[in-house]
Amino acid sequence: MSVRLIVRTFSELCITVGALIVLFVVYVLFWTGVKAADATAGQIDDLRSRWAQGPVSAPEPRPSPTSKAPDAPAQPPAPAAYRDGKPFAMLYLPRFGKDWEWPVLENTGVRTLQKGLGHYSGTARLGATGNFAVAGHRRTYGDPFKDFPKLRPGDAVVLSDGTTWFTYRIDKPPYRTVPGDIGVIDPVPRKSGFDGPGRYLTLTTCDPEWGSSHRLIAWAHLDATRPVSEGEPAAFHS
Repeated sequence: MSVRLIVRTFSELCITVGALIVLFVVYVLFWTGVKAADATAGQIDDLRSRWAQGPVSAPEPRPSPTSKAPDAPAQPPAPAAYRDGKPFAMLYLPRFGKDWEWPVLENTGVRTLQKGLGHYSGTARLGATGNFAVAGHRRTYGDPFKDFPKLRPGDAVVLSDGTTWFTYRIDKPPYRTVPGDIGVIDPVPRKSGFDGPGRYLTLTTCDPEWGSSHRLIAWAHLDATRPVSEGEPAAFHS
């Protein structure tokens, strides 16, 4: 094989590799964002459509025809379980801008995080005692947590399940740890500074910005609740 042919073959190979790299960068920077925008919009539309129909009430218990004593007072029905891979809440971070809003879906699987934020299955329900933990991409698929390092103590994290606004407040700047540090989503998260049971929120994302060797963690506590019927909470305007 002549030197000229070797050089030409090598040049063509470099051009091909370069083109593939450009296409990959376009996919990562642009196409995943387009896909995320469509998927996220679909999840938001699904949520709002369900919320517009109002909560589904449980049927009233009927008295037993053979009972001589009056029935005991009915216990309120247990809240419906979050459906795997389905949206159940909206999350807002005023620090990131007035138009920043993302749906929260159940589980943190790959496909789920391509549609929005993911609730760590097994952690507390929204607003309940324990640790309501949520994950989101730092980059790609809409870059939901691109500005995560900008979070500061006192920042509001507002969520809604369609009936109630839940306002959490960040307690400390983001904490950097490794992926295996699962104690950060414990009911009383380790290294959070919380010293006992409470109503907590944990947000997690990857670090560095274009890598995944570490995780950034933000912890918050429930500061206030407000019925949706009474309008937006003050956190949106402070």
